[in-house]
Amino acid sequence: MDSNIHKIMVNLKVERKRLWDEQEQLRASCIPSDGRREGSPYGKWGEEATESSELERRSALGKQIREQLVDIEDTLLKIEAGKYGLCEFCGKPIETPRLQVLPQARFCVSCKIRRKGHFYNIVQLA
Repeated sequence: MDSNIHKIMVNLKVERKRLWDEQEQLRASCIPSDGRREGSPYGKWGEEATESSELERRSALGKQIREQLVDIEDTLLKIEAGKYGLCEFCGKPIETPRLQVLPQARFCVSCKIRRKGHFYNIVQLA
């Protein structure tokens, strides 16, 4: 295995562990406590709004963590299969500087731009 790819793999595993730990902390913080909180100065509605806002924030953070974990797992599988660093659209090698910055990159710069441009054209037509 190429030393650069090995280094990327090690970094991805470290990041995966960090995300798992963060996910566990998030889950643990969602467990309701037995004690009741002090009342909100705005009454029950203010308290419910605060809880709802916090729940939305935690839900969004949890979703982001899960998506990052999926990207990391997919990348590690590509490394093991010997298909790491190939653009999923054109099949050509993804530029090394791009992989150094974004190891989970799925597309080369050209294809990413094309795909993004295609998206913007669809949006502009709507």
